Amino acid sequence: MFFSAARRARRLVALLALIAAGAAGAVAAAVAADRGFPYDGVLQLEAKPMKGSKRVPNLQIESNGAAAFDLWCNKVAAQLVVVDDTITILLGARTEKQCEPDRMQADADLIAALQQVANWHRDGDLLVLQGERSLRFHLSSN
Repeated sequence: MFFSAARRARRLVALLALIAAGAAGAVAAAVAADRGFPYDGVLQLEAKPMKGSKRVPNLQIESNGAAAFDLWCNKVAAQLVVVDDTITILLGARTEKQCEPDRMQADADLIAALQQVANWHRDGDLLVLQGERSLRFHLSSN
């Protein structure tokens, strides 16, 4: 029933590491929020709808950095890690809906661009994600 002193010490160190990581994440989120990162928002990609559709990709960001990209055809879950003007987008599970080949290719192109994003900045209601190419998202007004 009783743990050895070494085991208790390891558990205490692990617990303190978890607390420190949580605090660091909270500080990073607070720094990003101070700089105007649009947590708890829905943003729409600055793009025209594809022929035959009204759909334009959008991004929904939660306060903890959890995000969902609604692409041209499919959706992809993500986690955004924001520190100062640096951003890392960790893409997760994707839907596997079958669409027209041009929409599927547009999804693949957008995913590739998201994986290369390294920095961000705000310009009014515009969030610019910068990588090899810039992706511009407008804050949704609804």
